[in-house]
Amino acid sequence: MRRTVKALPFLFLAWTLFAADSLKLTLAEAHALALKNQPQILASEANFHRADQLVNEARSAYYPSINGEITGSQANPNARIGAGFLTDSRLFNRFGYGLTASQLITDSGRTLNLVAQSKLQAESSRKDYQTARENVLLAVDQAYYNALLADALVRLAQQTVATRQTVVDQVSELTRNKLKSNVDLSFAQVNLSDAKLMLLRAQNQRQSANATLSQALGSDQSTVYQLQEEPVPASPPPSVDSMVAQAFQNRPELASLRLQREADLKLVNAERDLKKPTVSLNAVAGSLSYIQPGNANPDIPLGYEGVAVNVQVPVFNGHLFTARRKAAQYQLEATSQRVRDLQERIARDVRIAWAQANNAYQAIGASQELLRQANLALDLAQGRYNLGLSSIVELTQAQLAQTQAQVQILQAQYEYQQAHTGLRYALGGLQ
Repeated sequence: MRRTVKALPFLFLAWTLFAADSLKLTLAEAHALALKNQPQILASEANFHRADQLVNEARSAYYPSINGEITGSQANPNARIGAGFLTDSRLFNRFGYGLTASQLITDSGRTLNLVAQSKLQAESSRKDYQTARENVLLAVDQAYYNALLADALVRLAQQTVATRQTVVDQVSELTRNKLKSNVDLSFAQVNLSDAKLMLLRAQNQRQSANATLSQALGSDQSTVYQLQEEPVPASPPPSVDSMVAQAFQNRPELASLRLQREADLKLVNAERDLKKPTVSLNAVAGSLSYIQPGNANPDIPLGYEGVAVNVQVPVFNGHLFTARRKAAQYQLEATSQRVRDLQERIARDVRIAWAQANNAYQAIGASQELLRQANLALDLAQGRYNLGLSSIVELTQAQLAQTQAQVQILQAQYEYQQAHTGLRYALGGLQ
């Protein structure tokens, strides 16, 4: 026991030197690291880049399709195709090449609606990217303040151990001089042991907080950072009603779902247009560079070209188009209900976040008053004990009450900072 007590100052010095060599990190720097490294951000960014390409994919129907073709065939002369199609074209050995081109003239608005749908989905993906950003920033803020709280609790525990070690040393000296009993020394040592346990728990909490912070920053390595304190925010607004409307306007996930609803409406229109005519232009051109002698027809030129306009009018396909349109309508209805559900959940989250932030802010003042009273009680208990007017039980209880008040005020401060961040997130204000 004595060797452990004497080693405490050296352990505290080692921790101080270690903290001085650790990486310094501000909250803004933590945000930048997370936005650069977090896989959630990178995955969401890849998704909206993919959505941009889907816009190009839908828009490609506006452009002509041109294909180069080379054909060589071998057949028994003068044979005819007898199965598969209505044609009875003649077969012959030949080699030719050419181009085929097709251009959509109109599909009665279907492509227009599909392009509009893909644009809305691309914009929805960008809102999803903003949602991912805000989720990452919220996780970073929560982990950052938890790590600050863990560091503060370690410092408080170290200070408590040192203070109670001083009391043990004083009581030990008084006990040796027969001025205090062994009972007093036992109570002081119990109080010191409790402080050491508090230090062990605080150190474990700090290790867990550092691991959580590293993960929030997008790293699989647990790094110890020297975190910089952030100012305590001002008190939350007095009313929550206006905040709900603000959240409806700013929350990116709600904007994303609304855009998806508009995209679903465009899909309904596109599926409806399947029943309308499609007009396209088709052209071919090429050359027959070789025809086996004996198969050639002098009336067939070696070069060929042609152009045609095709109008396709759907007549019956087993109710396929009707089923597709109804499926799109049901999808639109489901998305509309999800928008409503998300609005209700956002309104609930805003009210809960506001209540938590307001209560946490009030807890700071109450904790400060609790600490002031605990300090006063400890001063009185210390004075009474020094004068021999009370037992050490009163002194140890006062020390315990002061420690609990110190812990309470630290928790209240960082819990309010976390609650304030949660309120900003609920309002869509984390950018």
